[in-house]
Amino acid sequence: MYKTVEKENCGELIEQRSRFIGYVKPVTTEQQAIDFINEKKQKHWDASHNVYAYVLRNEGIKRFSDDGEPHGTAGMPTLDVLQKSGVTDVVVVVTRYFGGILLGAGGLVRAYTKSAGIALESGNIITMENCSVAELTCDYHQYGKISGLIASNGGVTDTTDFTDKVTIQFHISESGFAFFQKQLADVSCGSIEAEITGEKYFKKI
Repeated sequence: MYKTVEKENCGELIEQRSRFIGYVKPVTTEQQAIDFINEKKQKHWDASHNVYAYVLRNEGIKRFSDDGEPHGTAGMPTLDVLQKSGVTDVVVVVTRYFGGILLGAGGLVRAYTKSAGIALESGNIITMENCSVAELTCDYHQYGKISGLIASNGGVTDTTDFTDKVTIQFHISESGFAFFQKQLADVSCGSIEAEITGEKYFKKI
């Protein structure tokens, strides 16, 4: 399992007349993170600074930039927020429009920390769980009971095909799948067995 953000979003903060805009986006590759950073830099070409930080599960990559702010006052505090929140596969860009009042090193750290936190909150932190992707085929009269079993074991039905029989594709936690198989054998008198076709991370319910 791991934590990330659910969606791309942003939030704003005004600190001593400086405007801070915190952007966040879920990403899975370094190129996606870089593309997002460049997109915001182009959008806010007239900003004083476009500070960023990102963390990726792949190879444990962590990067940050102060983008012209005094060393250690912007990029690192932004990265610290990500690390302390335990999120990964995420990029944050904090854009600053200078308001004419110097914040000092401590003020900058507080402002960027707060802005990164606002960005993360706007993106909605979620937990991703590695699930088994599975499939089974049953008769129409068994469909209602079996779909109920999937749900009661924490599974989620992804697709259902209705032909001469019913084919259900679903995902479920590895532990939940073991319990489901036992219950499925009971209700079908051993005539139906779900087959695991793969595995994938899904949002934990």
